[in-house]
This record gives sequence, structure tokens and C-alpha cells, in this order.
Amino acid sequence: MIFENFQRKLRQEAKLWRDEGLISSSQHDQIAERYQFNKLDAVARERFVLAAIGIGGLLLVLGVMIFVGANWQIWSREARFILLISLFLATSFTGFYTWRQPAIAAAKEGKKLNRDKRLLGEALLFLSALILGANIALMGQIFNINGSTAELFFAWGFGVLVMAYALSLNSLGVLAIILIQIGYWIGLRDFWSSPGELSWARLAVRHMPILSWLLFVPLAYICRSRWIFGMGIVAFTISLQYNLNPLPLLTLSDVVPWVASFALVLPPALFWSYDDLLFPTINYRLFQPLARNLGLLCFGIVFYLLSFRWQWQSFDDAFSQPNNFSSVFRSLPIIDLGILSGLAVLQWLFMLRQRNNPMRREVFFKTLIISIFLGCIVVIPFWHQAIARVTEFGVIVFNVLLVTLAWGLIQEGLKLRDRRPFWCGMLLLTLQVISRVLEYDTDLLFKSLVFVTCGYCLITAGLWFEKRLSSSSSSGNKK
Repeated sequence: MIFENFQRKLRQEAKLWRDEGLISSSQHDQIAERYQFNKLDAVARERFVLAAIGIGGLLLVLGVMIFVGANWQIWSREARFILLISLFLATSFTGFYTWRQPAIAAAKEGKKLNRDKRLLGEALLFLSALILGANIALMGQIFNINGSTAELFFAWGFGVLVMAYALSLNSLGVLAIILIQIGYWIGLRDFWSSPGELSWARLAVRHMPILSWLLFVPLAYICRSRWIFGMGIVAFTISLQYNLNPLPLLTLSDVVPWVASFALVLPPALFWSYDDLLFPTINYRLFQPLARNLGLLCFGIVFYLLSFRWQWQSFDDAFSQPNNFSSVFRSLPIIDLGILSGLAVLQWLFMLRQRNNPMRREVFFKTLIISIFLGCIVVIPFWHQAIARVTEFGVIVFNVLLVTLAWGLIQEGLKLRDRRPFWCGMLLLTLQVISRVLEYDTDLLFKSLVFVTCGYCLITAGLWFEKRLSSSSSSGNKK
């Protein structure tokens, strides 16, 4: 839209230049061909036609929905099923043709890709993905398939996921992740309420970390979407934590003690060592910066949670893991952790092997710090659960680690002149100070003093950092 406004203004100015004799007619034609503003009328006409088709199609769909709603109770299940299947197929084929035809025309005739028409086709395909859910639910009624709500959302999500893989559409990929996550949360509630039953949906719930990694990460490369990659690994992290339930540390005394350590260490270990080049067909690093940023976020969350004293104490948790699991469900976390641990080791070996030349001092120091972070997350909770209680020592260590991470982010922001790591470090440090003051029984006057001091330090640090950025940019412009 911004480029089109520029084209319109340039067309007006070029016409004035030609009329005033500043440029010749041939020069005007060359400018028009270079900036394509002579095709603005055709683009506007095509967009108007597509808008008319879109509004008319919306009204048509609303009319059909009202008609179907008025006769829904009269029709038999078979008639409803045929109607929904016909609607799904018609919407899918129309959307696919509308979405695919501009690319074929652009390849054959050498024209510019019609993005508005492709957007309309993608909208129709998205609508067909929504109709798919209604078809699955109605099919279950017709054939008397007694499935749970979680199974419905899982089947719907996996169906949309197949469409996303086939068409490489970001919108379908995002919708598939949302549907599968809805099925996971509904199935997780059912899983804890009746753990003895076994079904494919319960297996999907228990293996959701592996499924999230194996299904969503390759889709992100096919769609070249950072949104899908980010949502996929966030779904992996959250499902891993909820499946293993590592916190507070002493509420899982009936489970092997290393489960909590692995649950907390695997996400940052996987994200920090992630490399796009692990895939044999990928020769560029598209998601590695995002994965490392999420790894630092995981470090911050783990350090912050373990800096509280109550995380190291034992509580009677009503939502803790039940003890009447069958042997099949007891083995499932071990399978997940074994696969994920092997993947983490493979990624770290690949990362170290990529350093053909000797590591620079800065890279070596950063890798060493990350390794210490990971080692503390593994060893200290395991020692606390399996060998001896180290409550005070653990709280001190993770507070020190949190300060180290915040200070490292601040230094990174100062070195790279980047606001994001600087402010993340400052806010993390401020959050730690305020949390410690609120956690322990301190005087109100002291709390007030701490809040005022933190606010003053944030304002002063922000002004100083912005002044430093402006001075460095002005000195660079002078050079």
C-alpha cells in the first residue's frame, strides 16, 4: 500500500514534469515503465472486481447458512453429511484454483503475481479447513463414533496440518497448531481425571512434546514461517512441562528424581544448540536466531522460578501426578526424554563440530557460560531430590545465575548497541529485586524505598543508554 501511494504521487509528479517540459515524453515513458505506475488503473480495476466477488461470495455464504439453519432439523443425517461434504469440496477446489491460478499465469505469461487473488483463494482454503471440523463432528454422529472432544480437535487439527503441508500455507499451519493445542489441553484434563484408559488421543497427549517438535518444525521450513516455528517450539516447551510437572521440586517424590532436571534443562539446551543446517536440504540459517532468543528466555524463566524458596519445599499438591498409573504410562516420559536427550546431544556435537577453526575467545566464553547454566539446572535439582536437601544453596545459586544472565544481556546490548537485550536484562534484574522484596517479610517503608530506587535506576539507565546510542550514531555520521 505504501509503494502504491508512492507510485500515484510519482505519476502525478512525472505528468507535471512532462507538461512543464522538464522531461521529454520518452523519459516519462521510461519512468512509468521502471516504477510501473502506468498499471495502477488495471490493478485498481482488478482489486475492485475481487472486492465485489468477495462481498458477493460472503453474502452468498450467509444466505446458504441461513437456509441450512432453517432446514437443519428437518433434513436427515445423511443429507446433512452430503451437504457439508459438498460444501467442503466446493470451497476447497474453488479456493485452490483461485490461489494457484495467479502463480501459474505469472509463470507462463511473465506477469506480476496477483496477490489479491491469491489472498482470496487462501481465505477460501481457510474456510474449507473450518468446514472440515463440522464434517468430522457430523461423521461421528452418523456412524455412531463415540469420541471425546479431544479426539475431535486432534482429528481436525491433524487434517488441517495435512492441508498445510500440502499447500505450504502459513494460515493453515497456525490454525493446525491452535486446534491441536486445544485438543491437547482438553485431553490433558481427561488424562488426569481417568488415567487408566488408553486411546490414541491419550497417547497423543502424552507424546505431545515429540509430536510438536516432529510435526511443527519441518512445517515451518516448508512455509518459511517464523510464526509457525515459534508457536511450535512454545507448544513443545509447555507440553513438556505439563506432562512431567517438575515444579515444585519435592511434589514428585514418587517419580525418579532426574525427571525434573531433564524437564527443565531440555528446552534451553535444544533451543540454544539448534542449527538449521542439521537438515540436509537446508543451507541457510533461518530460525537459529529465534531459537537462541527463546533459549535465553527459557533460561530466564527457569532461573526466576527456581530463585523462589517455595519451589524447593514440599507441598501437598492436589494437582500433582497420581500414583495409580499403569506401567505403560510410566514408561512414556522415559521414551520422550530419551529421544529429546539424544537430539540435544546430537545438536551440541554438531554445534561444536561446526567450529573448524579455533573458537574465538568471546564465543568460547559464551559457550562455557551456557554450559555452566545447563549443568546447574541438571545437577542441583537432582541432588536436592535424590541425595540431600540443598534448599538454601539452590536458592542462592539460581539467584546468582539470574543476575549473571541479566548482566550478560545488559553487556550484550551495550556492545551491540541494541535496545532489546539491554532492556531485557534491566527488566529481568528489576523483576528479581522486586520479587525478593515481596517474597520475604520486609517492612513497608523498605518496600517503598526499593520500588522508588528501581524506578529511578530504570529511568536513569534508559536515558543514559539512549544518550549513548545517539552520541555513537552522530559520531558515526560525522566520520
